[in-house]
Amino acid sequence: MKYTVKAPAILLLEDGKVFYGKAAGKVGTTYGEICFNTGMTGYQEIFTDPSYFGQIVVTTNVHIGNYGVNTDEVESDSIKIAGLVCKQFNEFPSRKRSAGSIKDYFESNGIVAISDVDTRAIVRYIRDKGAMNCIISSETLDVAVLKEKLAKVPSMAGLELSSKVSTKTPYFFGDANAKHKVAVIDFGVKKNILRSLAERDCYLQVFPQKTPFAEMMKWNPDGFMVSNGPGDPSVMPDEAAIVKDIINSNVPAFGICLGHQLIAEASGISTFKMHKGHRGINHPVKNLITGKSEITSQNHGFGVKAEDVAKVKNMEITHINLNDNTVEGLRYTDRNVFSVQYHPEACPGPYDARYLFDDFVSMIVKVKTGKKTAVTA
Repeated sequence: MKYTVKAPAILLLEDGKVFYGKAAGKVGTTYGEICFNTGMTGYQEIFTDPSYFGQIVVTTNVHIGNYGVNTDEVESDSIKIAGLVCKQFNEFPSRKRSAGSIKDYFESNGIVAISDVDTRAIVRYIRDKGAMNCIISSETLDVAVLKEKLAKVPSMAGLELSSKVSTKTPYFFGDANAKHKVAVIDFGVKKNILRSLAERDCYLQVFPQKTPFAEMMKWNPDGFMVSNGPGDPSVMPDEAAIVKDIINSNVPAFGICLGHQLIAEASGISTFKMHKGHRGINHPVKNLITGKSEITSQNHGFGVKAEDVAKVKNMEITHINLNDNTVEGLRYTDRNVFSVQYHPEACPGPYDARYLFDDFVSMIVKVKTGKKTAVTA
């Protein structure tokens, strides 16, 4: 094995803080909002999650690339993060199932990264100062030049990004002979959300994000999945209007992450930019309906305003985050609509919340059979 001689690289934060390290992946320059993920595994799923589009991810786990990459462990067709910050960028995988190295994976996808930095210090800094834009470069170390470039990068607040990752044309997923038909409105859907529904006897048609409600209804779906995705939900009025049509139709609907936020926006509930967001696979959430707690996989930088939920008489909070008491779940009390802020498909992560897909399918069955809906979500 011959290790690559790494060139120097620099990470510059929006407030002027500088970290020096080594180049990893493609030599070049990249920028985006810096955030951190506390997961101990599942880095490839993180890299390919469309919800991370436009963001530079700091991984708190020391070893990145140690088990290589595998074509079965992706959430989309390519790497979606804007860049990576890590402690060790391991070029040589040690897993038999590995289909290649992270080095080749990043270079083939054109992703710039920086390694050999103190990721603990970076994470503590972000926790204190909050999420902000940053720039990584392995082609220039001139801070003044990088500051000039970084000043032109737009803030994540007010940025619409789902159109960058949503499918351009409708497509089908699963078994055409399945019992149930679910229309998925794609704001950046993860493949394992689709798989989780297909495993529960659902045949899916995935629609572009601006597909009118009437167009999706031509397929006569039994339910709607309002997917995850990147960007600021408050600047998506057209998409919120489509979601409002779904809510008013009373066809069973389930929202995840950005889908949860858009259900809120469509219901007159505001969203807000969080200080640092929630990203990892160990976030504790309490189900207020059952009284049980679960460990969840999360990836979001925006949240739902709890005080606004109380203003909607037929809406209630179903889940809260036990770290900061933020809203993690909503449901209509008189309609077949519910949502969660976290990722129940949990790829990566624990399977504590996969019951939500069962609840969604149960809701579909009860509506189809004319029985009263009872949701535990």
